[in-house]
Amino acid sequence: MCYHIFAFIAGFVLDLLIGDPHFIPHPVRLIGSLISFLDKRLNCGAGYNISEKKLNLIKYKRGVLLAFTVIFATFAISVIIIVAANSINLYAGVIAEAVMTWQILATKCLRVESMRVYDALRTDGVDAGRMAVSMIVGRDTSVLDAAGVTRAAVETIAENTSDGVIAPMLYTAIGGPVLGFVYKAVNTMDSMLGYKNDKYMYFGRFAARLDDVVNFIPARISAYLMIAAAFIGGRQFDGKNAYRIFKRDRFNHASPNSAQTESVCAGALRVQLAGDAVYFGKLVKKKYIGDGLREIEYEDIKRANRLMYITAFLCELLSVAVMSLVLILL
Repeated sequence: MCYHIFAFIAGFVLDLLIGDPHFIPHPVRLIGSLISFLDKRLNCGAGYNISEKKLNLIKYKRGVLLAFTVIFATFAISVIIIVAANSINLYAGVIAEAVMTWQILATKCLRVESMRVYDALRTDGVDAGRMAVSMIVGRDTSVLDAAGVTRAAVETIAENTSDGVIAPMLYTAIGGPVLGFVYKAVNTMDSMLGYKNDKYMYFGRFAARLDDVVNFIPARISAYLMIAAAFIGGRQFDGKNAYRIFKRDRFNHASPNSAQTESVCAGALRVQLAGDAVYFGKLVKKKYIGDGLREIEYEDIKRANRLMYITAFLCELLSVAVMSLVLILL
């Protein structure tokens, strides 16, 4: 167990130092390629003279098949890598676990990508900001003003604090890199297939629901860790307001999980997030999160990243403490 703890810590440190360099092939991109391959072959018409209801059922079943195929492939490959590394020697096994943990986490990557939006807004204006934020959000960014661009970036940081940092960290702490990568596979399927449009309404429904299930507890743990981070993070955060907005607005989202950390972030920064947005040319009505006690500004992107980092460190400390306690008790 102590070697697993060391690999867990080393992976987190590697993530903070290296992040996700584009010149290094990332396993999540391979998972995405598999999803895309299966999507093209399974998400298609089922034949002529078939009712819409039956066609939708077939699409749903094919979506379930895709999900289990991706999960099984991810699980199998992860196990093979761990077993092969440990068959060499203990040190190879620890290195493999550390590298896999590094690639599971996205702490620095989230900061780097969101700070590109900050840099673009600050130096080149709103047009550059729209282009930069379009790389990390799914909404139509062409209609956003500077506040809208900033709001989209802050929302992405807040939501992905759970999806990209805390949840994969917790699953890796529980089940090692194998379970961590299974979680990443589920999360990647949701990001690629979980749209409520004609193409994915039924085909991507199982993946979206599965993502809701696996993120249910981590999203709430993330929220409470972020509240703690707001209390200890300094004067730029309002811990009391973070808790107040969380209790009031944590369900102001179509997803049962997304508003958990978004509400904390909005309260901690004393700004208003969410609201209506345009997706694929269609206006989607959304509830607001937060009170907007002040106007949002591009400096809030930096503040949201600081809040995310403190939350990540708290989760790492908590995970290591629990793993160490289990080691002592066993």
